[in-house]
Amino acid sequence: MTNSTRTFADARRWALIGAELTFDAVAGLDDAGYAAPSTLPGWSRAHIAAHVAANAEALSNLVHWAATGEPTPMYASPEERAAGIERGRALPADRLTAWLRRSADALEARMDQLTDEQWRHEVVTAQGRTVPATELPWMRSREVCVHAVDLATGVSFANLPADFLAALCDDVAAKRAAAPGPAVILRAPAAGADWELPGDGEPVPVTGELHDIAAYLTGRDADLRAADGTPAPALGAWL
Repeated sequence: MTNSTRTFADARRWALIGAELTFDAVAGLDDAGYAAPSTLPGWSRAHIAAHVAANAEALSNLVHWAATGEPTPMYASPEERAAGIERGRALPADRLTAWLRRSADALEARMDQLTDEQWRHEVVTAQGRTVPATELPWMRSREVCVHAVDLATGVSFANLPADFLAALCDDVAAKRAAAPGPAVILRAPAAGADWELPGDGEPVPVTGELHDIAAYLTGRDADLRAADGTPAPALGAWL
C-alpha cells in the first residue's frame, strides 16, 4: 500500500537534507579515510563520493534539457559514467570533497532557476524512463540520503527523515512488486505503515522499525527477522 504523499516541495527539502548529511559524512576525511571500504561491496568511500558528485552533474544535464528543450543525456554512455567515477575516486581527498560540494551546489542553483513550465518538461533518465523534470529532486534525494549512509562514517537510516523513509519504501516496494522475488509483507507498526511484495511462495510477514525496513528494501543490511525468527527473505538488487 502507499504510505506517503510525496510532494515536489518534500523532494526539494530531502535533497538538501541528504546533501548536508553527505557533506557531514565526508568532513575531515583524508586520503586514507576515503580509501576505506563503504557499505557497498567493492566500493570505497571515494567511489561513493565520486558517484554522488557525478550524479549531481548528470542531473544538471537533465535540468539543462528541461530549461532549453535541448536533449542532454545524463551520461554520454555507461562506460563514460563508470570512467568518471574511477577518475573521481582517484582524486586527492580535498579535491574530491570540493567536487562533491561544488556539484551539489551547482545542481541546486540550476534547479532554482527553472520556471513552473520548465519543471513540467519531460526528460529521459539514464535508465531510459521519460519523466517530467519535477521528478529530478526525488531522484537526487534518493542518491544523497541513501549514499550518505553507504559512506559508513556514522550516518544511518535512522538519521533520515521519517517522511523520506516512507516515500522511499513506497518507491522501492512498487519497483520490487513488478519484478520476480519472494513474497513478503512488511509492517512498521510505529509508523502505521505496511508494504506487500507479491512474489514466490507463501507471504512471509516481517515487522520492524521504518528505518530498518527502508534499509532492507534498498538491499542494505538491516538484520530484519520474520515472525519465526528466521532472517527476512533475501531480496535482489534495488537499482
